[in-house]
Amino acid sequence: MPTDAAPADPASGALLLCRAAPGAVAAVAPLLREPMQLTRAGEGWSVLVPEGGPWREGGEPVDRVVTGWAGALAVGAPWPVLALWWDADHAGFTLASGFRRPVGFVWLSSGVPAGEDEAMRTFAARVGLDPVLDVQALDRLSEPDAAADARARLRGLLAVLARVGVSMPPELVPGLPADRLREAVALQPDSRPVERPGLREAVREHGTVGHSRLGPLLPWTGAPGAPAAALAQMAAGVPLLVWGLRRHGGRWGWITAGALLLAHGTVGLAYTVTHPRD
Repeated sequence: MPTDAAPADPASGALLLCRAAPGAVAAVAPLLREPMQLTRAGEGWSVLVPEGGPWREGGEPVDRVVTGWAGALAVGAPWPVLALWWDADHAGFTLASGFRRPVGFVWLSSGVPAGEDEAMRTFAARVGLDPVLDVQALDRLSEPDAAADARARLRGLLAVLARVGVSMPPELVPGLPADRLREAVALQPDSRPVERPGLREAVREHGTVGHSRLGPLLPWTGAPGAPAAALAQMAAGVPLLVWGLRRHGGRWGWITAGALLLAHGTVGLAYTVTHPRD
């Protein structure tokens, strides 16, 4: 018999940092089909603030959900995605980039490190941080510090990321509950809601406005190999989706990634069929 969902954790929350301008992120984020608010987060960065239904109402662990979202966005777009998350017992981050294995780190709520030091170095290399000075700063975040809890560690991580252009709106503080984050981001002057169009609407919209708008979503559309690329995404999405549906634990991320790949491939294939190259 199915069991009741775990009670919602009001302290849980998450932020998705994307290394892309808001316009590019706005073209991809709707395919996650999660209500979110989008705003700029520095030079060349954007931040998505999710409503958090899967962990607030569905009992899914917040880290598992946002890791799946980050991976799904990263395999469908040419830029990395950094998920920051926290709940009553832990906090951490996951960086997803393309089809590479995600890298991340976790702290207990007290700030005690529960990750591997090597993960910080891999993270620094993928983000483009200085291999000496910035890695030293990251190393301090992975060492015991009685004066820093887990959420202070996340704020320290954002301070290091300022070296690569991250500048979060001051109201978006890691550790706030999801509803307070949504209220704060909605007050930003360039904030916008992420809509949830169906696939048919997405194809119609992109077909109407042309390749210039579709480019951020599917940068290879219009190239000679576009149909093959679309089919490849669909072929990669099917096994991920099936595997996610069969798994009892951790299936949310794989289902999301598989569904997003299928959606990207289908939109791209539909576009190449309805807009053949001259």
